[in-house]
Amino acid sequence: MTYGPMAVLGEQLSGIAGVEEAYIYGSWAARYSGEGGRVPNDVNVLIVGTADEDELYDAARAAEGQLGREVSIRRLSRTEWASSEGDPFLETVKARPLVRIKINEGEDR
Repeated sequence: MTYGPMAVLGEQLSGIAGVEEAYIYGSWAARYSGEGGRVPNDVNVLIVGTADEDELYDAARAAEGQLGREVSIRRLSRTEWASSEGDPFLETVKARPLVRIKINEGEDR
């Protein structure tokens, strides 16, 4: 049995075509990295790639059921992720803790 955001999200995102990279960002990533604060109410996930939005939505809902907290997923293309200069959202995300989600390599993606 797997539990916790990294394990659950890694499992849910495995097998989704077009997921090149996946990260947890925001308050959950900050707590995981040792920053103090309240227990996060949600988990923010950033996907780099071309994955289908509907498949990502379904994965987020399934993860919510396992984790008991809201999961929000934002998808970016490889180009958007690489050229974040001038984008306040991406500049903030990259300046704060990011936790990479291990996607199962053995799955057909």
